[in-house]
Amino acid sequence: MENTATRIDWIGNSCRLLKATAAEFESTRPFEGLTIGTGIHLEPKTVALLTTLRAGGAGLVCTGNLNSTQPATVDYLRSLGITVFATQTTDPAEHHRSLEAVVDAKPDLILDNGGDLFAIAAGRPYANLLGGTEETTSGRTRLLPMREKLNMPILVINDSPIKQFAENKHAVGQSLFESYMRFTNRSTNGKRVTVFGYGACGKGTAASFRNAFSTVSVVDIDPVTALEAHLDGFVTPLREDAIRSADILITVTGFPGIVTVADLPLIKDGAILMNGGHFPLEIDVSGFRAHPDVVAIDRYEADVMETLHLKDGRSIHILGGGHMANLAGPRPLGNSVESMDLGFTLQARCLERVAKHGAGPESCIVPVPRDIDAMVASAYLDLAR
Repeated sequence: MENTATRIDWIGNSCRLLKATAAEFESTRPFEGLTIGTGIHLEPKTVALLTTLRAGGAGLVCTGNLNSTQPATVDYLRSLGITVFATQTTDPAEHHRSLEAVVDAKPDLILDNGGDLFAIAAGRPYANLLGGTEETTSGRTRLLPMREKLNMPILVINDSPIKQFAENKHAVGQSLFESYMRFTNRSTNGKRVTVFGYGACGKGTAASFRNAFSTVSVVDIDPVTALEAHLDGFVTPLREDAIRSADILITVTGFPGIVTVADLPLIKDGAILMNGGHFPLEIDVSGFRAHPDVVAIDRYEADVMETLHLKDGRSIHILGGGHMANLAGPRPLGNSVESMDLGFTLQARCLERVAKHGAGPESCIVPVPRDIDAMVASAYLDLAR
């Protein structure tokens, strides 16, 4: 007998740890009577997480992130009766309305990605919000100034060592390399690549492109981190030299304004710019487009690429409009299944901890508890043996 299956089915069956967690949750029902509001990339791997939470008794009200929502995923979730406020949009105002709709539903727990939902909730608090999780470094940085106002347990998944090495170091590097190839169909052999940021994501990105026979330079404002990159065998030139030499410039810092119009005179003819950070602010794409030296723009609409032609004859290429390249463009796949299986199981366990009142306001914007890290690691290793 033949059955028609989808990518969502493939991903769901590949997330072995989430499947085991969902089976446990069907008995323990840690979220019975609670609603979880989520603002995280809506793509097939997210379905595996959301159905795991639902197995634990959760009601769900969901939205996505800017420019990464996949319509097929939204349709699938709605077919399960899950409330979804999301469109595939690059319009911040439209996306913000979806975020507000989630908070207006007054969920008991929030699963955030970039601090969007908690930032809204900080401005319009409501009594039944217990706390939740934040996925990213970008979100942690954004929410830290609001800690006193939030005053609830918010566990930061990106501060787990598992998330750092499994997803950020290994999977982000692999997926950005794969995305470069998918966007451009160009080789990496012999290319000069400059990576901005040598955190976990930068380490993986630099290593993946070096493994693909590129010459990789690293730029980091922290001299200790730059020294680490140097001792790892990467070139660490001055910033201007790193830009001038690069065939490919990649930002993975989590901070805005990394490559700006002030750098335009330095960027070599034919250079390709791509961002791997969560927010589309690391490369000033709108500034580049509006620069008076740009005389024409070729837009490859189906491939989500653009070429900016300059007065002096140079051209530069931007991938994905400066959005997170591994979830932008044609056939966006994101990080590997295994890395997200681990990271999303951390999410599920941390939400379980908050739902059971196992963390209080003193745990506002703190790393994943060590016992949860150990539990998830042990469970994954048991399945791998």
